Amino acid sequence: MSQRLYRLVIKELLAILGSTQGRSMLIMPVILQTLLFPFAATLEVKNATLLIFNQDSGQASQELIARLARTASFPHVTMAYTEQQMAEAINAQTALVAVRFGPDFSRQLKAMQTPSVQIVLDGRRSNSGQIASGYISAIIQGYLQEQSGGQLSLPEVRNVYNPNIEYRWHLLPSLVVIITTIGCLMVTALSVAREREEGTFDQLLVSPLTPAYIMAGKAIPGILISLLQGSFIALVACWGYGVPFTGSILMLFAAMLSYGLALAGVGLFISSIASTQQQAFLGVFAFMVPATMVSGYVAPVENMPQVLQWLAIINPMSYCIPILKGVFLKSYQWADCWPRLWPMLLIAAVNLNVALRMFRRHVA
Repeated sequence: MSQRLYRLVIKELLAILGSTQGRSMLIMPVILQTLLFPFAATLEVKNATLLIFNQDSGQASQELIARLARTASFPHVTMAYTEQQMAEAINAQTALVAVRFGPDFSRQLKAMQTPSVQIVLDGRRSNSGQIASGYISAIIQGYLQEQSGGQLSLPEVRNVYNPNIEYRWHLLPSLVVIITTIGCLMVTALSVAREREEGTFDQLLVSPLTPAYIMAGKAIPGILISLLQGSFIALVACWGYGVPFTGSILMLFAAMLSYGLALAGVGLFISSIASTQQQAFLGVFAFMVPATMVSGYVAPVENMPQVLQWLAIINPMSYCIPILKGVFLKSYQWADCWPRLWPMLLIAAVNLNVALRMFRRHVA
């Protein structure tokens, strides 16, 4: 039976990789997204316009303005001379953020008092505005501590695991999970639907293989391809983009394998209820978009409504992304990964069992 399963897996791999279209579907998205995502899907603020409304005539504010103008995030600095000009610039989106220095800024700093500085953000671009505000606050705090000799009581900001706030360090470990999702789901979800369209599904049913072995033969190629895709992105992240890898390679593959098993169950479930490859393709994206949104990749899960938090509990992506980030950045070992590995294995067992039941019902 193992020999027959092996031949079924080889047959499935040849069906996927034997055509130019199949190879392009699996290879080109990985290459393109690995090249584009780290540069396009970023929350870093660069080449933004900073508006300065300076009501202070002292030297301290002028020096601080010069420091802000030298940062790579704000190469364009414009001046406003009234509150109306500042409001119009924010309203017209000609400036992302505005900084207003109070009329007593220099005097208060010289007297060792916390000077009055206001940062005005464009709430319509909340993410970029908050990040830009963080940059400006760090520069202002550093300057105030320097001028006061550390006497002003200001909080010290320290970014653990990502000291320079490199957004690629956050993006690329997550991209391993997202690309793995696409590859595994596409292969498994299209497998049975392709057999139906090509007229070979009935031949497969009358073969000596049981439904469980047929499902395994359809799941293993998707898992193998997802492991290859994930490994490729992990290598590019480390050697191409300089993302540190501080954990265990064994844990990396254990996480990807557990996640691949969970995805295989979802893909086979979609494939068992889809009559055509087009329906299976739409089913993949109907699952992937909500799964990505509630995984914690876009926004923290704890910030979501309670219903979405419940969905995140049964979403394997919400477990795999923290593991991959931990393996890359936090030196995760077995004890750190296991609390998130066993839920993925449980989800995989449930998904594969449901997919097998649907497949057997369809066969009957």
